[in-house]
Amino acid sequence: MGVFVEVVLPVLAVFLSGFVLQKSVRLDIKSVSTVGMYIMLPCLVFETFYTADLNQGYGMMLVFSLLLLIIILGINKVYAWWKNYESSTESALILSTAFMNSGNYGSPIILFAFGEQGFIYAVSLMVMQSIIMNFFGVYYAAKGVAGLKIAVMSVLKMPPTYAVLFAFFMKFTNIPLGGNVLGIIELVAAATVPTIMVVLGMQLAEIRMRSMEWMKISYASTVRLLVSPVIALCLVAVLPMSDLMASVLVIQAAMPSAATTTIYAVQFDSRPELVSSITLVTTLLSVITVPLLLIMYI
Repeated sequence: MGVFVEVVLPVLAVFLSGFVLQKSVRLDIKSVSTVGMYIMLPCLVFETFYTADLNQGYGMMLVFSLLLLIIILGINKVYAWWKNYESSTESALILSTAFMNSGNYGSPIILFAFGEQGFIYAVSLMVMQSIIMNFFGVYYAAKGVAGLKIAVMSVLKMPPTYAVLFAFFMKFTNIPLGGNVLGIIELVAAATVPTIMVVLGMQLAEIRMRSMEWMKISYASTVRLLVSPVIALCLVAVLPMSDLMASVLVIQAAMPSAATTTIYAVQFDSRPELVSSITLVTTLLSVITVPLLLIMYI
């Protein structure tokens, strides 16, 4: 109960504030999220990679992310083949299960649970997941060659991608960054997490569930909230990394479906109602599953 009150409840309270705000005022979510994506998040990403002590663990984090994605893709393809699902349903299940909400949800949970060092790992994973999701998520939502082209353009349009590259350039060329410049970047970066938390609450308020396909929702929820962290446990057991990084990766792997996948599903008509339903249900169920997992690591 202590873990729920001290770690999960404060995060849920911010989500709820965004949810209530959107239900009451009906703000333009795109405008708010655009500010976060194009101004705040690049500052947070730059600060994280510029000040981080980069080591072999970050390479293992990338390997972990790709292996987790490949395994979950395989599970979905086998399940879709077994159930004889059409392509759009397979894509919807992949979007809902392969991509976790490591940003809006996972990062603040990690911050409350493990402090600043854990948060650095969480933000690093969030960037990797964002790039992977913007590429593979768009590809599977759009399907085919057209999807591949759109996926590449999607990654190239992401401001955090350039923030990472610029941080690496500044770090490895030893170009000094003035204290005032870094200070203003840190100031803007500090506003990123609460903003994206509020945005998630607003996004959840916009989800509409017209018909609940409980068989598919149950499958996707099981894979996202239970199977994914089990796979993660196996991966961190064989990949060389610190105990803290391993804990962060396992807990991030247990996060609910990323809200961004609903946008992809709507844009490319990959069963958006199903994806929205899974996103909402996994987010609600995570109130139970995430604290249980945190108890094992705190």
